[in-house]
Amino acid sequence: MPLNISIRTDHPARVSTPLLVLQHFQDDSEPLGAGAAVDEALGGLFSRLMKRGDFKGRHGETLVVYPPDAGFPAERVLLVGVGKRQDFAMQQLRKAVGSAVREAERMRVRDMTLALGHLDRKSEHMGGHFAARGAVEGAVLAAWDYRELKTDGGSEEDEPVVRLETLTLLARDDEETEEMRAGADVGRIVAEAENLARELASKPGNIATPTHLAEVARSIAAEGGMEITVFDRAAMEKEGMRGIVAVAAGTEEEPQFIAMEYRGGAEGAPPVVLVGKGVTFDTGGISIKPAQKMEEMKYDMSGAAAVLGTMQAVARLRPRINVVALIPATENLLSGRATKPGDVIRMYSGKTVEVINTDAEGRLILADALAYAQRYEPAAMIDAATLTGAVVIGLGHEAIGLMGNDGDLMDHVRAVGERTGERCWPLPLWDEFRKQIDSDVADIKNTGGRPAGTITAGWFLKEFVGDVPWVHLDIAGTAYRDEPMSYLRKGPTGIPTRLFIEWIRDRAER
Repeated sequence: MPLNISIRTDHPARVSTPLLVLQHFQDDSEPLGAGAAVDEALGGLFSRLMKRGDFKGRHGETLVVYPPDAGFPAERVLLVGVGKRQDFAMQQLRKAVGSAVREAERMRVRDMTLALGHLDRKSEHMGGHFAARGAVEGAVLAAWDYRELKTDGGSEEDEPVVRLETLTLLARDDEETEEMRAGADVGRIVAEAENLARELASKPGNIATPTHLAEVARSIAAEGGMEITVFDRAAMEKEGMRGIVAVAAGTEEEPQFIAMEYRGGAEGAPPVVLVGKGVTFDTGGISIKPAQKMEEMKYDMSGAAAVLGTMQAVARLRPRINVVALIPATENLLSGRATKPGDVIRMYSGKTVEVINTDAEGRLILADALAYAQRYEPAAMIDAATLTGAVVIGLGHEAIGLMGNDGDLMDHVRAVGERTGERCWPLPLWDEFRKQIDSDVADIKNTGGRPAGTITAGWFLKEFVGDVPWVHLDIAGTAYRDEPMSYLRKGPTGIPTRLFIEWIRDRAER
């Protein structure tokens, strides 16, 4: 069930709600803004708690207060710490609202009211638009939970799951109400797009097949008035997409190559292109993976899921820019027909590739998609892929590996990642790394060995992008989490959907 969002102009001490949420900076020794108004109504209760050190406002810190005065309309008041003032940005706001949603779930509260006016207007770090956007993103992302395949029942001791159903944002006047309404609308669209990506990545491989991804793409295209083309195995073979066909050789499931075209910009203006790796289940092929945690390989289509989520947002936000989305989708299984180590493939671009490891399959399908993208004469293109385990060793689970052939584009993508909380860190595509993918029998080979594995995978892709400004995002360490954070549960994160959307919106406003 989608989270209901409403905005109202009211005094925080006069709102009747099961849970009133107030924010507080770590730097402040006393409540400010909405917190000060409620503190006054409660006879200085918050001020006393802060003086005693019971609540300091550290990031993620929470404190539930039950108003002693029966005349106070809110049943509970939740103080949420937002950390230091100089660090405050939309990401900190998302996390704070996520913490509030978790507290609401713990208390089995369905309706929550959030006062965003936690500072005097003159000293605010963001206006009503961005405050509402960040708050709604945090709440919608935090409230989402994939329960499609769970049945009712369980043990008799299990209590029914209670999720947040309504979020009310409090504005201080009519002008702020309008600002917040506009921001909340964008926040909802962005968060629902990322939740679509999380939903698709959560589905097991027997449901989220390449055909299923194509069906979702058709639905989004119909909503957004987009042109869509879907190639099956025979069409890809005829087109010369032998990288994708080679990866799909071992599976009975029909592979799909999905091309979506949104025309919101000037007629004939070069589009931006998004490419998402869509391996809906990856066994590694003949170079089979270990059995332990192989079930997580359903997440190997997270790049494709993010592209589909982004196109849903594009359909609803209608940016004034032309956008093309390309998704090569297939399983990577093993059978008597599967591609073998040592096989040589002639790719869509005409280059030949020696397959050293069939588990380095993502770069094969992306290479065909990147080469195909050049027919659109794009202004820029970005691909996203759970490409290498090596990026997890290098950057852990907090940063996306970023590579590319254009410094300005890389800087822009990195800046957008900082704004959206989907942070990237650049890795060098120096010429010295290129020799690692030299082949004795073909133009290149599909893996350069263990040293600099993320970089050599990026170099492989670079061979197929031509002169188009291009960025590659390796999301293998960030596409899903084993440990939850305040606004993201354990499991798929939807990264880099928010980054993609913000980048497109930025480009549209140039």
